[in-house]
Amino acid sequence: MRTLRALLALVAGSIVLSACSLIPTSAKPVAIDKNLLKPYGLLGRTIPGTNHGRVRFVGQPIYVVDAAGHLAPSNRIVTAPAGLTSVLDQLIIGPTKIEKFAGYASELPANLLILQATVKGKIGYIDLSESVTKQTRNKALLAIGQLVFTAYYAGATSGIEISVAGVLQRSPLPDRALLTLVTVKDCESLLEP
Repeated sequence: MRTLRALLALVAGSIVLSACSLIPTSAKPVAIDKNLLKPYGLLGRTIPGTNHGRVRFVGQPIYVVDAAGHLAPSNRIVTAPAGLTSVLDQLIIGPTKIEKFAGYASELPANLLILQATVKGKIGYIDLSESVTKQTRNKALLAIGQLVFTAYYAGATSGIEISVAGVLQRSPLPDRALLTLVTVKDCESLLEP
């Protein structure tokens, strides 16, 4: 008898809950009265619940690899002021679908994470989850170039130092040198001619 009651209670509960999903739909969008939104601050120019807080966006170049195997800039929208971390996050995402269709790619490893990225004294300090030099030499050079040029336009104008899980790395350069501080001048030959 107890199992029958439990079963009936379960059936009754499921019927009541299934009635909750009977929401009428409309074939066209329905306009919401602006007066209903005003108390929530959703139509204002500032962020609701802040002391006149605003979000501004800027275009920031990131560098991807074009179809010819050279580095080329591509614009991304980031919050202003553009910090090194937010710009590198866009670099990690890689080319857009349209850019991929046009032959653009990224030579950064697929599962790469930016653990930390800061600019101090115009030098960018980038801590990665894995080394970009585990790939072939050509791919590693392009990956380092992507980081150098992208960081340059995010404020690291004196170069970058790359570390992996906190351990400083020596980065290969096109002229076969290995340096800890890599500058834009070191990677100029990777740009499109």
